[in-house]
Amino acid sequence: MTKEEMIAFMNANPVMQVATVEDDKPRVRAILLFKADEDGIVFHTANTKDFCKQLMKNPNVEICFNSPDTQLRVRGVAHIDDSPKLREDIFAHPTRKFLQAWKDMGIDNLLTVFRVTNCVGTTWTMKTNFEAKEYVEITKH
Repeated sequence: MTKEEMIAFMNANPVMQVATVEDDKPRVRAILLFKADEDGIVFHTANTKDFCKQLMKNPNVEICFNSPDTQLRVRGVAHIDDSPKLREDIFAHPTRKFLQAWKDMGIDNLLTVFRVTNCVGTTWTMKTNFEAKEYVEITKH
């Protein structure tokens, strides 16, 4: 896959598994992508969750996206993105209606937005199962 195909694949398959580390032990969970583009992979979580604390302590992540026949694994570094415009875009997005309750309760400050940069990706299929991995640079920063 090219960089552009990888970005399209991520956006078309937004349920992603994110691997982190806590106390030298791997942790993984499925979350919903907000968006992927040449500036990185954007997602959010509550700052009260272990997931957020893990990212703050060790921002290195690997993210897995899947379709029925293809797996895309992306490595990168997660950083907090505190852009007010991005936060508003997230709260206004039709797939994030559930976050309106956070605003109504006055707890929207719990939302922490992360952007993963320095991304490189590799794909896997049954057809390429035994081939050497090829990594593609997805983001330059």
